[in-house]
Amino acid sequence: MDVNREIRIAVNTGDTVFGAKESKEAAASGEAKLVIVSKKCPEEQFKGAKYKGVPIYHYEGTNKQLGTAAGKPFSISALAVIASGESAILSVKG
Repeated sequence: MDVNREIRIAVNTGDTVFGAKESKEAAASGEAKLVIVSKKCPEEQFKGAKYKGVPIYHYEGTNKQLGTAAGKPFSISALAVIASGESAILSVKG
């Protein structure tokens, strides 16, 4: 599976939130189905691996690469997938 492609599809057709704080809130509330964190995201942000059973996927790229994968002109340290839309992104596991 091309993770970058699936991230872009999820952002375009599903429901996602960007940023570590917003992603943590979505995961803690149980709203998120998956949280994707870049390798440059401070590890203490998502220590403990799961929030209410929400899987954490460790993206191999930097914040800038995650932003590019999401089709955004800015860096993204983390994003939460609320609804995957037409993407198969939920099949990746942390």
